[in-house]
Amino acid sequence: MDYKIYAQNVNVYYGDNHVIKGVTMNIAPNTVTAFIGPSGCGKSTFLRVLNRMNDYIVGFRKEGNILIDGEDIYARSVRVEELRKKVGMVFQKPNPFPKTIYENVVYGLRIQGIKDKRILDEAVETSLKSSALWEEVKDQLKKSALALSGGQQQRLCIARTLATSPSVVLMDEPASALDPISTAKIEELIYELKQKYTIIIVTHNMQQAGRVSDSTAFFYMGDLIEYNTTKEIFTNPQQTRTQNYITGRFG
Repeated sequence: MDYKIYAQNVNVYYGDNHVIKGVTMNIAPNTVTAFIGPSGCGKSTFLRVLNRMNDYIVGFRKEGNILIDGEDIYARSVRVEELRKKVGMVFQKPNPFPKTIYENVVYGLRIQGIKDKRILDEAVETSLKSSALWEEVKDQLKKSALALSGGQQQRLCIARTLATSPSVVLMDEPASALDPISTAKIEELIYELKQKYTIIIVTHNMQQAGRVSDSTAFFYMGDLIEYNTTKEIFTNPQQTRTQNYITGRFG
């Protein structure tokens, strides 16, 4: 099988602190993979290794290989801006820019130097439709993004990520700051988006992992304890620590 992402024996250090310990995992295209585990177990760190968001952290060091679409993303020839177009990121708290809805969506395209109004207009409509927001905002594109509700802001941030045509979308607890109705919309959206994208979601919410993901990876203290189909992880975990975490005995 051709995997979208290959990670082999990945170690991450912040100075002397060994935060990711020999993680190996392969992720298939057009799937949703959930990273679960207690706070501080390394799941967000590993997520950020996949689009090099950790590069800016003082003392950051990585060992091992990570290939996306067969390309070593830490190779010297890789331009990080190009990588981040391909591997988009949606953060825990909605972080729209203090600009109009329209300008939020086209932000990444403008940075690329795209000025053609037809291309920009098309990207806005396509991305907002893909993030299930178009019907709610199509007559208010000149309105400030900050006037939207929290759930709408998060879907706008997803639209902004999709506008640069990524192939992988990373989501770091995308619904943890949202109410149950907005959370359900984001989950529905994740399910739709995997038709076109490979998605990795970090979540503290076990039920959410169970609902949205095809595969689940359980991290603990920087180790990848278990990685399998979500069904297997939740109904037939192979490791006692996975079982204990899922049943709420620790974490």
